[in-house]
Amino acid sequence: MIRYTLKEIATALKAEAFGAVAMLVERAAEPASAGPKDLAIAMDPKYANDIASGRAEVAILWKGADWKGMGLKGAILVPRARVAMAGLTEIFSRPPNIPQGIHPSAVVDTSSRIGTGACIAPLVVVGADAIIGKNAVIGSHVSIGAGAIIGDNALIHSGVRIQENVTIGDNFIAQPGATIGGDGFSFVTAEKSGVETARETLGNQGDAKPQSWIRIHSLGGVRIGDDVEVGANTTIDQGTIRPTSIGNGTKIDNQVQVGHNVIVGRDCLLCGQVGIAGSTRIGNNVVLGGQVGVVDNIIIGDGVVAGGGTTILSNAPPGQVMMGYPAMKMETSIESYKALRRLPRLIREVRDLQKLVSKTRQND
Repeated sequence: MIRYTLKEIATALKAEAFGAVAMLVERAAEPASAGPKDLAIAMDPKYANDIASGRAEVAILWKGADWKGMGLKGAILVPRARVAMAGLTEIFSRPPNIPQGIHPSAVVDTSSRIGTGACIAPLVVVGADAIIGKNAVIGSHVSIGAGAIIGDNALIHSGVRIQENVTIGDNFIAQPGATIGGDGFSFVTAEKSGVETARETLGNQGDAKPQSWIRIHSLGGVRIGDDVEVGANTTIDQGTIRPTSIGNGTKIDNQVQVGHNVIVGRDCLLCGQVGIAGSTRIGNNVVLGGQVGVVDNIIIGDGVVAGGGTTILSNAPPGQVMMGYPAMKMETSIESYKALRRLPRLIREVRDLQKLVSKTRQND
């Protein structure tokens, strides 16, 4: 078990440690359940009372906290809790225990190139001419297609599928079951379909006849920048001719679908169950909340934030904060919801007025 002193943790977090800074801790824990070898996490005053419920002797607290008054032997004080939590969880995280080198059960093509310090787990398959960077960790049952390129320090968990013609930068993380580089969902009919006509007319299919669908194959691959993370069971489709692209620093949650030809900018957050249809362009620093849907062939400007469940049907200007179906400014959407909730009362009032007017006319 790896143990750290209070001072070592504070130094890693660029924070101040007080009291028994040489005390060793084994793990981070919630304050009410923390034991004497734990570092209690109580970085907000609302958790102060929980310190007394547990048995922790040291804690990480908010800046200015009276740690002595809480009966603690030592403490780390941090100015910004969520940033400290990011660093703290990194310190105590345990990466997969995969030895360096290639496991005997892995199938690695002789033409592939494996970087120094890489760890290849059991039953991995690496295709011809693939390149895996230095210190990469590849979990069990991962498949990496021919010609794929993966940068240094990758952490690819079990069951990930990386297809041919995929290029990935450094410090990539993929959670179990992610699939990168599948064919895009792109089909056409021999003659103009009812779907095409309905889209042009906004509802009328015309006299289109039933037809079979013809696949448009994907040739463009996927390009992913540095410091990108992809969640469990997320799928990123290949582009048709040009690559689907994910910018540096973007983080993608579980069960997200990124369609063919999509371009996602730098430092975006795509939350769980987001769906982005083909050929859409997402700017930099965009945040799409859970279950946001984005139609095809539109542009989402830099800095757009869309609340959970929003459906974006047209271009979104930079900096817009959006919500609802269809997507609109968040304040407008909230007003619309309020008005909708008032609608039953308004209908009753109108009915009462109608009765009153009708009775008045009868009396006249």
